[in-house]
Amino acid sequence: MMVPPLSERPVTEEDEERFRRETAPRKYTLRRRWADYRAEVKARRPKGARARAQAWLHVEPFYWGMRVVYVVLFAGAVLSVYVNGVAEGWWPAWGERPTVAATTTPPIYPVPTASATASGEAAMSGGYQIGPDGVLVRPAEFAADTYTKPELPEEAKENTERGAELAAEHYIATLSYAWNTGDTQTLATLSAEQVPFADGYINAINSLYSNGWAYGNTATITSIVEVESVTAEMGAPPNTIGVLFHVTTINGTSCQGKRIVVSDNEYTVSLALFMTWQGDQWLVTDGNIPHGNE
Repeated sequence: MMVPPLSERPVTEEDEERFRRETAPRKYTLRRRWADYRAEVKARRPKGARARAQAWLHVEPFYWGMRVVYVVLFAGAVLSVYVNGVAEGWWPAWGERPTVAATTTPPIYPVPTASATASGEAAMSGGYQIGPDGVLVRPAEFAADTYTKPELPEEAKENTERGAELAAEHYIATLSYAWNTGDTQTLATLSAEQVPFADGYINAINSLYSNGWAYGNTATITSIVEVESVTAEMGAPPNTIGVLFHVTTINGTSCQGKRIVVSDNEYTVSLALFMTWQGDQWLVTDGNIPHGNE
């Protein structure tokens, strides 16, 4: 049986449809066009970084002009964003240093102007009222007159080791009283002159109360480690008794201007005092907090 030529074979509708699909021009999509463009650019790209740099530099003046325009437009956009951010308060201006309040203190706000205080409303800062001197007003419930001045026991007036021990305990209680009230005169009467240990505390308290206050300071003697005579070979004056305590203390709350510091953590230290009998009383002639004994 002879097969007729293709031109003489009967053509069905399916053959015509397939023929139209195969002969119709293919759609050149944007994705395909971009892929062909990238492939062509990659094929023409010079090999090596040096060759690419030279090719980038050696372009026509028109393209150099376009690059300059792009750079200027980008710089203008950056400058516009910066100026707008400064105006809106998104970031500080160049060269300005924003002030950051300490994390341990309440937020501090500027002192109100005269027009604000004239309305009769109390100026406030961090929950505290601002006094006329610019210092936060001390809470009335923690005023200095709420603290009772420690009294020296009668036995502490005797020239004995027990008397020296009680006088040392009285000094520690008076030191805490001075922190809470600012009364350093009473504390000064319990130490000899020119004692760096005692003078350091007195100066620190006077400095704090010159522009602030404090309350909540406590010092509790948890144990008496040692009470013994100190000889002249150790550099102590005659009639000196050394007393070593373990003291549990809390610093409490302090104010310096408009800055509040709260320290309610309790910690224990060792405190050594040299008590010297001078005249008719025991006086502190030296003292220190030994390191490594906390």
